[in-house]
This record gives sequence, structure tokens and C-alpha cells, in this order.
Amino acid sequence: MTIVAQAISFASSHAEAPDDAMREIAAAIGDEPLAGAVVFCSHRFDRLALARAINLATEGTPVIGCTSSGELTRGGYDEGSLSLIGFPSSAFHFVSHCFDDIEAFDPIEAREAVRALAAVADRDSRRLGDAINHVALFLVDGLSHREELLTMTIQDALGDIPLIGGSSGDGLAFRETAIFEGGRFHRRAAVIAILSSPRPMHVFKSQHYQPGERKMVITGAIPHERVVTEINAEPAAQEYLRLAGHAGEALGVAFYAAHPPMVRAGGEYHVRSIQSANPDGSLTFYCAIDEGIVLTVGEPIDRIARMEALFDDIRERIGEVDRIIAFDCVLNRIDAEQRQLGSKVSALYGANRVIGFNTYGEQYHALHVNQTFSGLAIGK
Repeated sequence: MTIVAQAISFASSHAEAPDDAMREIAAAIGDEPLAGAVVFCSHRFDRLALARAINLATEGTPVIGCTSSGELTRGGYDEGSLSLIGFPSSAFHFVSHCFDDIEAFDPIEAREAVRALAAVADRDSRRLGDAINHVALFLVDGLSHREELLTMTIQDALGDIPLIGGSSGDGLAFRETAIFEGGRFHRRAAVIAILSSPRPMHVFKSQHYQPGERKMVITGAIPHERVVTEINAEPAAQEYLRLAGHAGEALGVAFYAAHPPMVRAGGEYHVRSIQSANPDGSLTFYCAIDEGIVLTVGEPIDRIARMEALFDDIRERIGEVDRIIAFDCVLNRIDAEQRQLGSKVSALYGANRVIGFNTYGEQYHALHVNQTFSGLAIGK
């Protein structure tokens, strides 16, 4: 028997009321049976009302998701919207697990839960064929400061199954983000879903910066708060501005996006993005940070050329693309708009079937990273 695989469903809405938004999305998705779904939503929605609307429209379908700092829809960069990605049951299997109290995260228990989830995914996806690919989608509270521990632990438990995901956002308010699983929104939580399919699936990570000449050493830090108090034995914010900036520039989100600190690890340079400058002259980071780390001020490369090359590589790997589910750092979006590249990036995303959300950080295999464009590309 030949099973005709349907395309991955996608719809979004800017309706003000959650009920109206989900009705609009459900009408666009249609009646195709779904193995599972992922939702990304603006933080403006009332979460209790939105949870009820999602549950009503997706009864019987497992759904995960999170709040965002912007959405990626058919036209590229979007905001104030609700979007849903649906995986047709004719081509996918979907199973999830929620860690609903990551302040009390137990690595031993987590490994057991993830291994059990992987065993279920392996067993129950066999109906789709003999050669099945598995990928883990991971969403985590973007204000938790727990991403590194969770990501390393879960990827270790997954073994050869690659992990890809993003940290939830709330615009740029930095007050409260949320994870959706089991029919409700959770605070201080994370969710993993194993997506299984005979279709080709490829996880990727790309960044738009390269290390420059200017170096700085962290000489004072509060690691558990991701706060740097001193750089080169000087107040952190003042010294970062001196090294990275030019006359007349001031610290702010656009500055952090344009001049990201980078650290060398595992033979590669990774961005360690700054979230905010604090009244006491310290800096708060999105990623783990500690004394003794040497940072390099990053410099931009040709983003459009890099993205075009990335999409060419994806097509070489998986053939014709059904969808690219992307986790794109909110600072990338801010920097693109500052450099007047927002419309070009949006057009490129739209042309390459990119959907997803703007994050407070990205997860790639065992790494928690910043200011990347990462994601999962799924072939037809």
C-alpha cells in the first residue's frame, strides 16, 4: 500500500481574540489528521483564554509551543501573531514530554524520561516505514538561566537523535515567558517533542558574525545570574562600550545586536549575547558566563550571501523543502532592521519556506547558543 504524504500544515492569525485567531487557523489548516502540532504566540495574548482556544481547536492532537519575541510566518518577520505548524499523521509521528519545574530539574530523572520517550518514538513510528528519521524539538523558558544544563542533559540522553530548539520570549519585556504543553501554559518549564518521519530532516546552525580584533577578559562575574561585573578589571558596561563602540554610540539592544561578544569553544567561535546593561555598571548575558573567559567583539558578515548559501546547502542535503522550522534570535531581527536589511531577510525567509519564532537563545545538539539562525529543514 502506498501512503500519499501530505504537506506540513501552517497558518497564522493576527486576530485580537484567541478564539477568533484559532478559528481562523483551524479553517486554514483543514481536516487533515495531525500527528502533532507546534504553536508560537505573541506574549500579548491572554494565556488562559489562548490555551482554551488551542485545546478546543486541536482536540485529540498533542500540541507544544511557547511565547515569542516575534514570529516567522509566510512573509518573514512578523509580530503580534499566533501561528500553528501541523505535522500530518500520514508522514509523521509526534510524542512529547514536559519538564514543568526546571528550578528542580533532576538530570538523572530527566535522562530516564527522555530515553523512555525515545523508545516510544522508535516503537510507534514504525508504522511509517522501515527507515525512520528522528529529531528532537526543544523549547525552554528563556528567562530561566537553565538552558545549558537542560540542553546538555537531554542531548546526552537522546544519543544519536539531534536536538534543535529555542528559548521562549516575551517581546523584549524580560518579565515572563511561557511554554505550552499538555493543554496549558507553564512558567519555568521546558518541553521536548520527538518528531519522527521517513522524510529527510536536517538540523542546522548559522551565525552572521565573525571574530574581530578587539579582545576582552571577564575579570568579575556572578555566574549563576549570568552577570558580568568587570571586564579587563574595569566596570563591565563601560569597558565593553569603549572596546566595541565608536564616538557617540550608547549601550542598548541595537548596540548589543551589532557588536556581539564571541567566545572560542570547541574550535569554533560562538556569540555570547548581552541582554542588558544594569544601573550598577554590570552586564547581564543570555548565556552562561564566568570569570577568566576571553571574549572577542564580533563583526558582521554579508548576511544575505551567507543565508543564500545556507539555503542552497539545505536543498543539496534534503532535496525540495517542505518547511524550514527556524529559531532565530531576536537580536538578529533587531540588527537586520538597524542595518535596513529587514525586508530583504523577510523576502529570503518567505522564498525558502521558513516559519518559526524569534528567540531569547537557541539550542543546537548539546549547545545553548545566542544570535544564531538555527532550525530544522524537512524535505517533501
